[in-house]
Amino acid sequence: MSIVIDAEGLDLTFQTNDGPVHALSDIDLKVLTGEFVSLIGPSGCGKTTLLRVIADLEKPTGGSISVNGVSPEEARLSRAYGYVFQAAALYPWRTIGGNISLPLEVMGYPKAERAELISRNLDLVNLTGFEKKFPWQLSGGMQQRASIARALSFDPDMLLMDEPFGALDEIVRDHLNEQLLKLWAKTKKTVVFVTHSIPEAVFLSTRIVVMSPRPGRIHEIIDCELGHDRSLDIRETPEFLEIAHRVREGLRQGHSYDD
Repeated sequence: MSIVIDAEGLDLTFQTNDGPVHALSDIDLKVLTGEFVSLIGPSGCGKTTLLRVIADLEKPTGGSISVNGVSPEEARLSRAYGYVFQAAALYPWRTIGGNISLPLEVMGYPKAERAELISRNLDLVNLTGFEKKFPWQLSGGMQQRASIARALSFDPDMLLMDEPFGALDEIVRDHLNEQLLKLWAKTKKTVVFVTHSIPEAVFLSTRIVVMSPRPGRIHEIIDCELGHDRSLDIRETPEFLEIAHRVREGLRQGHSYDD
């Protein structure tokens, strides 16, 4: 497996009217092709900021980072990743098909190819037949599945996901976790996933990056050796509970780094 994301000594300090805010400190992280890596930590620990640096939505102030062997900016311009936000962020005046089509239109795909890709990606997220519906006609969970289809529409190698299921109720969230795991197994994408939920992180991930409070540091990286064929029942197994305990302890210990 090759290295997709390579961060060394990464720092980020924001300049604000109240003075500098040290958001990330000395981040060393390597993500390999096909991994599902979750970032977890308390609010304000820099999880989303780190994801935004990977996506070239924020610029680091120290250290180095490469994505697919190039700078985050070059990776962004080459459409190396799809980004899924906390809210579905679908345009209400566009149909679901029209929303999925938008990045393809921007990238200049021909109409016939756009139609094929819309159909293929709706099938991937189990929304076949909903392309002519508008966002307001779909549930919150269905809207997030549509936003995942949009992020996948141009077949990027990597998905960056910022708490995509955080606003959904537990039953819907569990269902979407199962669907996302199947999608990951089917597409072999590299996924970097931000979450506050320990069970979600353990269920989905191959590795979990435990972050400490601001300035965000990596306290520990925990392997999740649970196999690729997981169902929700795995959450009751000793192996799952042991990993969840390790993550919980890592989060507790990480607080000792609080400045």
